[in-house]
Amino acid sequence: MREVVVTGGGTGIGYAIAAAFAALGDHVTITGRREHVLREAADRIKADCVPFNAASPVAVNEALDKLPQRVDVLVNNAGGNTNLDRAQPADLMEVAEAWWANLNANLLSAVLVTTALTPRLADGARIVSTGSIAARGTGSGSYGAAKAALESWTADLAAELGPRGITANVVSPGLVVETEFFRGRLTEEGVRRRVEGTRNGRAGTPADVAETVVFLASPGAGHLTGQVIHVNGGAYLGR
Repeated sequence: MREVVVTGGGTGIGYAIAAAFAALGDHVTITGRREHVLREAADRIKADCVPFNAASPVAVNEALDKLPQRVDVLVNNAGGNTNLDRAQPADLMEVAEAWWANLNANLLSAVLVTTALTPRLADGARIVSTGSIAARGTGSGSYGAAKAALESWTADLAAELGPRGITANVVSPGLVVETEFFRGRLTEEGVRRRVEGTRNGRAGTPADVAETVVFLASPGAGHLTGQVIHVNGGAYLGR
């Protein structure tokens, strides 16, 4: 039985990923900041949960005793566009705070959790981080920049851990519905415009991303590392 850790596993894409691994018979631990959401999600899929803020080094250290002592699959899914929770910055201080918020949520969270769990990673383990189409010049300012930095860091991570047979990849979704990402602000027109940019004429789902993560964690993906796998219906062509 594999030990799987999924950060940001209480809702949306993270929950779908955790549920997919649980359905395979893996032992899953989900993490996140909202304890009640985590506990409800964990009960549904018969997983363990450890609530903490993955972007806080203090919180990550304090959570270590509750996380598995061996990790076979680590999914860095915690994050999101923190600009959606903020007003437009009015001065340089607010600009700096907005940029730090997205870097902390989407890059530092993955760096901290991965660094803390690296000594526990089994040989041949899998690391998968959730990126975004926004990293490829589609906008979103500091959010896109943070996801682009996640891609660069993952390339270094793949080189660092590759001698142990550990792979590190990024799954980069486009528009995914059925999540909390847009905070309920995505309009029908917004969905239509994004779907028009795809080659298959539909929005993505959490299950689309989850199945890709499951493949990257499989034995068959052992020679696939340092890559960005685009799950966006062709809205961005990785060529």
